[in-house]
Amino acid sequence: MRIFIRGAVARFPEFRFTHPVDWTIGEGENWAVVGPNGAGKSLLTDLLRGRIVLREGETGTDAPETPLYKAVRSISFRDIYSLADCREGYSQQRWNASDAEQSPTAGSLLSKFPAEKIGRYAGVLGIGDLLDKRLVALSSGELRKFLITRTLLEEPRVLILDNPFIGLDAASRGVLDRTMERLSRSGVQIVLVVSDPAEIPEWTDRVLPVRALTCLSPVSRREFLSDAALLAELFPERYGTPHLPDLPEEEERAPEPYDEAIRMEAVRVRYGGRTILDGVDWTVRRGEKWALLGDNGSGKSTLLSLVCGDNPQAYANRLTLFGRRRGTGESIWEIKRRIGYLSPDVHTYYMKDTPCLQVAASGFFDSVGLYDKCTSRQRDLAARWLDAFGAGHLAGRSFVRISYGEQRLVLLARTLVKDPELLILDEPLHGLDAGKKERVRRIVETFCARPGKTLIYVTHYPGEIPACVTRCKRLEKRG
Repeated sequence: MRIFIRGAVARFPEFRFTHPVDWTIGEGENWAVVGPNGAGKSLLTDLLRGRIVLREGETGTDAPETPLYKAVRSISFRDIYSLADCREGYSQQRWNASDAEQSPTAGSLLSKFPAEKIGRYAGVLGIGDLLDKRLVALSSGELRKFLITRTLLEEPRVLILDNPFIGLDAASRGVLDRTMERLSRSGVQIVLVVSDPAEIPEWTDRVLPVRALTCLSPVSRREFLSDAALLAELFPERYGTPHLPDLPEEEERAPEPYDEAIRMEAVRVRYGGRTILDGVDWTVRRGEKWALLGDNGSGKSTLLSLVCGDNPQAYANRLTLFGRRRGTGESIWEIKRRIGYLSPDVHTYYMKDTPCLQVAASGFFDSVGLYDKCTSRQRDLAARWLDAFGAGHLAGRSFVRISYGEQRLVLLARTLVKDPELLILDEPLHGLDAGKKERVRRIVETFCARPGKTLIYVTHYPGEIPACVTRCKRLEKRG
């Protein structure tokens, strides 16, 4: 099937590219759309799906009996928002057993498909054991595998995948890559949207670079990866001259005496008949830098929920934070005041139609939205942290109207505004382009060089671990 966009100009200015868009996907071709955060990649795929009303031009296929809305299916981060029902849910919901029971099971959302077909596709990505789990209990990586499986069950002619490898462990990334290659050989045409050239698969036929709402000339994968000037133009902080921004100064605070930021002894977490963590011992001393590793579903986020005060099962375990045993009179807000925390859950449930400067400033109060009045100093610090992450230009824009990668930069600023003692970053580079990943990694290393800063860093990409990390804790998946 051939799909085309001809001279397309959106009716509304906020959806327009700098020039009319022309793009043709030929019969049997598989494409990668590549560019930095905020370049217009997702906007382009919305055009391809016919989701944007046009003032000029047209979109369509060469098969009149198969219009775009029937031929094309897509998977993106936005689908997770609707899947998690962010309007009705909240980020701590899956740690509260009674509330989690209100969530549907993953399998119930596939009930319209034949059981044999579900079993076949679920087996491809290894999600058979997830079908009986409550949707809210799925990890970020498990949610993505579920979404991919559900979309494959619809057997699309053209499949758009927006950063599909993000959040998946190494084994799952390999399985997905091989699955997509088999699909492409069977006649399904695939369009990948990626922000890192390293994620363009070998079986991709063509690459469409996008920068600043401008579609550049299509090239082959080999031509794209060998064009040093183009790579530097798109991702200057990775392939050009890196620049380390100035970070806001440290907060002046009286030192508090403790040697251990975290001590866990024989930690056990169960939900019904399912054991997530069992017998976990872990001591993180003040100033240490740790990587927390493990496959999707191994319990990393559950472990961190105990530390951050989100999981009520912390009170049933032997857990000490900042030298003080949990459950000895401290409030959750006293704990959160000392921790800077970013995770996929925080991002999923932070969907507030509010200016990005306010989102960054909400980090002073650990709130989703800004409900307290900031001081002039707090507003200034929030603006300076946005600048540090290359997001200063977003300060006045609505958080829900920027790209996923841009949102992640704003949330990173929110995480650091209060100069936390303990920094917990759970897959912080989700959705960031190649250059922004490099910038964030350098910022984390510089911040953690400050005296007494403790770091826990979660990732499925060993190459993304900051150089300051010297210790490692690995969790094994149970069952």
